[in-house]
Amino acid sequence: MIKYIGSKRALLGQVGMAIQAILPDGGRVCDLFSGSARVGHHLKKMGYQVWSNDHNAYAHTLATAYVQADRERWLAKTETVLEELRQVTPEAGWFTRNFCEEARFFHPENGARIDAMRERIERMDLEPELKAVVLVALMEAADRVDSTAGLQMAYMKQWAPRALKPLQLRLPDILPAVPSGTCVATHADAVAIAPQIEADLVYLDPPYNQHSYLANYHCWESLVLWDKPETYGVARKRVDVRSRKSDFNSKPRIKAALASVIDNLHAPNLVISFNDEGYLSREDMEALLGRRGNVQVIEIPRPRYVGARIGIHNLKGERVGEVGRLRNVERLFISTAKPIDLSHITTSG
Repeated sequence: MIKYIGSKRALLGQVGMAIQAILPDGGRVCDLFSGSARVGHHLKKMGYQVWSNDHNAYAHTLATAYVQADRERWLAKTETVLEELRQVTPEAGWFTRNFCEEARFFHPENGARIDAMRERIERMDLEPELKAVVLVALMEAADRVDSTAGLQMAYMKQWAPRALKPLQLRLPDILPAVPSGTCVATHADAVAIAPQIEADLVYLDPPYNQHSYLANYHCWESLVLWDKPETYGVARKRVDVRSRKSDFNSKPRIKAALASVIDNLHAPNLVISFNDEGYLSREDMEALLGRRGNVQVIEIPRPRYVGARIGIHNLKGERVGEVGRLRNVERLFISTAKPIDLSHITTSG
């Protein structure tokens, strides 16, 4: 899957075990801030009926492919489309101009491949789930040859070695259908959709500080929407990055936004992942959840994302400083009617 700050790849074991401890016999789980779709994909693999939601188009596309789409239906069709795309003649266009020339996230030769493939996809009139799987294949192929430290806010001063390799399409790891019911992906604001959520458990992994996922991954948003928007700045971000703001990226507003979500969900169980670098403290989170019932907390020390470990860079990818803190703590807040035995869940980082 794509490189993603805040991804729970390293915590899938703990998240999965916590949910399994609460729902040992399966059930419906909603991932309300699905992001990279890693958690939803993992839970579908475990056999849960998963409902993934995110307000960004690229994240919705990832969830459609990795949660909603079923391998039995789309495997052969996807292979056929990918083979056609591999034969497309590269042709530079909007993507190359913005992200390979005016910015340097991708080498121009790969930009021309991306432009040509994306234009062909748009002309194919694919069914929505199939289009999502194909777009994820292209997104992941581009991610494997980017020239960043993992965020689309800055690019390397010199081309990363992987950026000089030719882009290659691969079949995404689409899962078989689960017997417990159809999995779905929705594209909505978490606060707005919360009253509609009915599930046995809701997993929340909201943004926790000022860093916007739309700003961090604007290239993917434009690749998926293919609306060729006006762009600005050294990073050539979409102009709507300035206007599409989330309350979860606001220190004054995050508490009320999260409280609204928690209070409006129709679910007896919650698992919330929240980083100790976030705007809300452990005490804040326990207070928000306390009125629902029992609250348990698992603290898991983790290395910070790779961009922090390699130092502070300016928008041109030049190293301009060091980061003082190389580790943080990921907290899982578990809200249930009664205490759950969580002693088997490791907290080693």
